[in-house]
Amino acid sequence: MTDAGVELFERLGAVEHVPLMKGASGTMLLELTGGKRIERWRIVVEKGEVAVARGNGPADCVLRADRTLFKRMASGRVNAFAAVLRGAVEVEGDPRLLVLFQRMLPGPRS
Repeated sequence: MTDAGVELFERLGAVEHVPLMKGASGTMLLELTGGKRIERWRIVVEKGEVAVARGNGPADCVLRADRTLFKRMASGRVNAFAAVLRGAVEVEGDPRLLVLFQRMLPGPRS
């Protein structure tokens, strides 16, 4: 997945601190489906400090989405919360983390 999704994860991992998230803490696991394998990414936020890594593990919130849909979310073409409301994305666990994750995604293109 060398695209908007990977670029988003690389950008978040490189930033390390997101001031907008300074009051937030939690772990989000993204499971991206499509094809024969599931790609997993973990985003850990601890009072604005952000760490991103590939792989599985415990999480406060799990987001499951089709890889193609996630690419559209990562590029700002699809709102993550709206995708959940439409049933295109599954969320398990603390939905507040999805709202926080939405803040890290780019906004819609004008």
